[in-house]
This record gives sequence, C-alpha cells and structure tokens, in this order.
Amino acid sequence: MTAQVRYDVTDGVALIRISNPPVNALSQTIRQGLIDAFEKADADDDIGAIVLMADGKTFPAGADVREFGRPRAAPILSDVCARIEDCTKPVLAAIHGHALGGGFELALACHYRIALQDATMGLPEVNLGVLPGGGGTQRVPRIVGANAALEMMVTGKPISADKAAAMGLIEKVIHKNLERAALASARNMIAQSTPPRPTRDRHEGFEDPIQFSEAIKSWRARVAGNFVPSVRCIVDCVEAALLLPFEAGIALERQCFDDCETGPQATALRHAFFAERRAAKVPELEGAQLRDVSTIGVVGAGTMGVGIAISCLDAGFPVTLVERDDDGLTRGIARIKDNYEKSVGKGRIDQSAANDRLSRLNGTTDMGRLSDVDLVIEAVFEDETVKRDVFQHLDKVLRPGAILATNTSYLDIDALAATISRPEDVVGYHFFSPAHIMKLLEIVVGEKTHRDVVATGFALAKKLRKVPVRAGVADGFIGNRVLAAYRLAADFMLEDGASPAQIDAAMRAYGFPLGPYQVLDMAGLDISWARRKRLAATRDPDDRYVAIGDRMCEEGWFGQKSGRGYYVHGHGLGPVENQDALAIIEDERRRKNITPRHFEADEIQQRCLNAMANEGARLLQEGVALRPSDIDVVLLYGYGFPRFRGGPMMAADQRGLLAVKNALLSYQPEEPKFWAPSPLFDELIKNGRHFSDLNGD
Repeated sequence: MTAQVRYDVTDGVALIRISNPPVNALSQTIRQGLIDAFEKADADDDIGAIVLMADGKTFPAGADVREFGRPRAAPILSDVCARIEDCTKPVLAAIHGHALGGGFELALACHYRIALQDATMGLPEVNLGVLPGGGGTQRVPRIVGANAALEMMVTGKPISADKAAAMGLIEKVIHKNLERAALASARNMIAQSTPPRPTRDRHEGFEDPIQFSEAIKSWRARVAGNFVPSVRCIVDCVEAALLLPFEAGIALERQCFDDCETGPQATALRHAFFAERRAAKVPELEGAQLRDVSTIGVVGAGTMGVGIAISCLDAGFPVTLVERDDDGLTRGIARIKDNYEKSVGKGRIDQSAANDRLSRLNGTTDMGRLSDVDLVIEAVFEDETVKRDVFQHLDKVLRPGAILATNTSYLDIDALAATISRPEDVVGYHFFSPAHIMKLLEIVVGEKTHRDVVATGFALAKKLRKVPVRAGVADGFIGNRVLAAYRLAADFMLEDGASPAQIDAAMRAYGFPLGPYQVLDMAGLDISWARRKRLAATRDPDDRYVAIGDRMCEEGWFGQKSGRGYYVHGHGLGPVENQDALAIIEDERRRKNITPRHFEADEIQQRCLNAMANEGARLLQEGVALRPSDIDVVLLYGYGFPRFRGGPMMAADQRGLLAVKNALLSYQPEEPKFWAPSPLFDELIKNGRHFSDLNGD
C-alpha cells in the first residue's frame, strides 16, 4: 500500500480511498496501490464488501496525461480494472466530482456504483486523440447499447449523475454524505449476501442485436470523414463488444489505444492540452498582487461591447455599459436582452438566471458613472483617434488604481497609454467576436503595464471562462500577425492562378472549418480594408501588394453583410463563387503580367502553413510571444486552426523544421522579404531542436 491509496476497515467493509491531489490522476503509483489494496481485501475472510472512493474534490478525473506517448509502467489500467472486476466480494464505487476517462473506467469495473447528484461521468479520451483504454469500449455498451455508448465516447461529452442513473450506468444518486451512504450500502450487501456482479457479464445492451448493429452502421457513416483515427477505432471497438468474447474485445481496445497514442493527431492533441495550461504561466505573476475587480465598466455598445458585457454579466459581475448617445445605448441593451431571451428559449439558462444577469446591467451615456468601477474595458470603434479621446475622458473619471483595458485587434497600446497620466494601469484585452462565445483572450502587455494589472487580467480571464494568452505590443499582436501572413500567402496564390474556392477547399481539407476567403466574407472585407488603409503610409513600395480585396471593397462588396464578397450570398442557394470577383482577379493578373498557373491542394496548404510558422518564429524572436505553444493556443482558439494538428508551430515540428525552412527558401525568389526564413529556424535546426523545445517544460 502507499500513502496515495489508503486502506481502512469498518464493520467488515474495506474502504479503499485514492488520494492523489488535485484530480486523483491514475499514475503508476496509484495503479499499483489499487492492485495491492484489492488483493488484500479479497484475501481477507473478515471482509464482506469493498468500497472504492477518493479524497478531495473529485473521483479520479482520468489517467495521468503525462504518461501518454511514453512506455507505461505496469500495471496498466486495464489490469487494475480486471483485478477489481475479479473480486469475489461485491465492490461498490462511490463517485463524486468528475469521474472521467480512466476514472470512470475504474468505476465501471466495480460491481455497483453510486454517485453524488452533482457528479459528472464521461469518457473524453477522444479529445486527446485516443480512446478508452481501460475497458470502457467493452463495458459501457454491455449496459447501455451501442448508440448511447458511442454518443458518450465519440463526442467525449460528460453526463450528469441523474442521466447516468437513468441509463443504468449507476445504481443510485446520493444527495449528501456519500461516504456514509456507501458504507451503509456495503453493510446491506453483506447482510443480504449480495454477490459480485461483473460488468463484463452484463448483457442489457445486447438485448436487440439488430438495433445494436444498425447503430454501429449509422455511427460508422457519421465518422467516416473524421480526421482523428481514434474516432473510427471507437466504433470498431464498440462493435467488437457484441461480436467478440470480452477478453478479445479488451485486446482489440488495447491495440487500438496503443496505435492511436503515438500517432500525429494524438501527439498534437496532447500538445494542445498542455499548451492551454502552459499559457497561464507568465512572468508577471511572480510577486504580483491581484487588484480587486468587483465591478466592470464597458465603453461602447456595439457588437464587441455587447459581447464583452454579456461575458462579464455571465461571470457574475455588475456591468455599467456606456454609449455616447441614447439611441446607441438602447440598441445595445436590446441586443443583450435579446441574447438572454434566446438563451432561455433554447434551455441554456432559466428565466430567473436571465433576470439576475439583466438586473446587474446599468446603461448610461454619462462616462462619469464609471468613477467607482474597478475595471473599464473600452470597446469603441477600432480607430486610434477615437480611442485616444475615450482614454482621455476615462483618465479624468476613473479612481486611482482602476484598470483601463482597451479591446483592440491591432492598435499600439503603448501609444494609447502615453496619452494619459496612468500608463501603468493600461492593458490590452483582445476579445474575439462574438466575445461572449469565443474562448480566446489575448492579454496585451505594454511597456509600462504593471505586473499587478497583468496578473489581474489572467485571474479575470478565468472568471470569464476565457483562455488567456500573453502578447507583447505589435501590430496585430500574435493572432492577427499570423493571420495576416496566412492571408498574404493565400493572396499571392490568388494572383498567381488559384481561385478563392480552390484555396478555401484546400484549407478545409486540412481541417479548418472555413477557408480564408470564406472567413473574410463572414467577418466583413471592410475590416481588413481599414487596416490596409491605416498601414498604407508605412508600406514598403518594393513589397508585393495584392489589391484584389481593395477593389472589391471599392465596389461595395463587403461579404455577407452586403450580399457579395468573394462569394455571392443569399437567395437560399448558399455561397456561390462571385463571377465579378473572379473578373477582378483576372484583371489584376493582366495588369501585373502574371501568367496563371495551377496549384495542387497540398501546395496551397504547405504555403499557407509555412507562412504561418515563419511569422510565428518572427514573433518569438521579437518577444511578442513568450513561447511557441502560446502561438498555437491563439490560433487554435481564435482562428479555427484544427486542434488535431496542434497549431502552426506544432504542425511545423511534425513536418520537420528543415523541410519547412527549405520550402521557404524555395519560395523566396518570388517575394524575398516575405518568404525569408526566420533566423530561428537555423538556430533550432543546427542544435537538433524543435519549436516544442522552447516551451519551457
């Protein structure tokens, strides 16, 4: 036995308790401790029943993810589950918190299960590119059938204790005093001579084999085009639960798990998992004192301001929303109310929750009403002159120590901070639209931003349920800098012979939900047009400039909002290629004497990806991004980069940095400055290192 697996006996009941904070991950030490504990309990003639539970906030919330991709020391989880299931005395799992992945598989190996009402259970391994490896694919379908089992495993979504009870996965929901209830249940089992009930011997889910097989067929069709191999493996393994003996099904599950675990998709998904957690570790946290943020002001009741206000209201904050005139304020408040009405109508929240959030919203046209708030988020139009004016008003109004955050996508926050008397209180919050839905928040740290302000921003992001990433001051920060390189690589190919639809199709085939020109149409072509006009005075005349987007905007084609962009929208037909836009593209080619050539999908993908990785390397050298994984997090959460690819820097690692550098060199004669490889490539290549080696683990 170990200190992490405790063993106690009460009234003939062996209580085996896992204690491995914070989430009771099933490390090798825990697994061996469980084997030892169950061996001891099973061999003791004085023990009549066994209870398995955990200390702290949760039942085991999964395997130790740090072991993934590495040789796993014995015993493996399936061995532990087999030993539990083989017990000659009834075993009861008492679940609280989150019984996920290996934790839920551990519970499934027990003969009976009870859970606190607020507990959740699930098999989310697919989110890490693998599948349940402790018997989950074999035990769950034996209880609930193929359809419900696949719903849990393919989506990876957890279920509530009440739903688990309704499905038959647990026997009883407990409202309080879980340990007392578990011991009472175990004593009753002893008194009534309740026998063990191995899950491997249950067959409720097999009662209608035709229905089971039809569910398999349906799910196989649904996942046929999925990029992650483990999804298809899950369907195969669940089918095996019906067709093969239990031990053969377990062997297939193990083989599939091992095959998927070391694959590129699982490697990338694990990288994404750790990258998100790593992003919260920033140097400013050391020695910082969090500032109190109890009340928030939002200046600007447009699309971004409304989304930010909703996000803050959802997190429990009182919000004062400021707009310059009554009409704008009325529209903004109406949009917030409409959002909550829709949420109630869709069952996401109840009416009392909506009323509570709206009761904390105060609207005004008087900026003086912000004198008592702790934090103001300025979300006015993306224009430096407009923002400077707002900053100067706020400087006169805000109390000392209040934080002034600007929601900006591109602007220099140092320049904004320099216009007021308290630059140390200024920080950038780059929310992504729609702000109440998108999880990413770039926290932009200015030259004079105080560490307390940075630390407070990361703490606030957690309350807002955002994924925060630190960025330095640069035009476009991290995400929009990489996005600009992506789009420019696409624009060069557009002039050189590809069509918007071809480029979009290639990037969707790589895994993006939308291609770059679909995204431009959705966001509005006028947004990027405004940025190009703002930067026109600083543009190097020797740089290649693609004017196709400008000409479309001059025609009034701004994408979906105007019905036309790179595609024609509306009329119930879905987006179709805009023939007039194609004519502009052809005209630009003639004007520049470009002979169009054909691009294969692979070349389109590689040029776009290499441009993104190269820009990411430049951001690292400039100190705008702290680490490569931060760049990946920004692109994953803000720009639709496929998660199973890990982000542009991980994708470059997997392609090989030498291959990426050589590709950049092959493109360089076309556009010498844009395609010039970052010196960081040489530094890493000559030392046999990857971008991932710079993450500081």
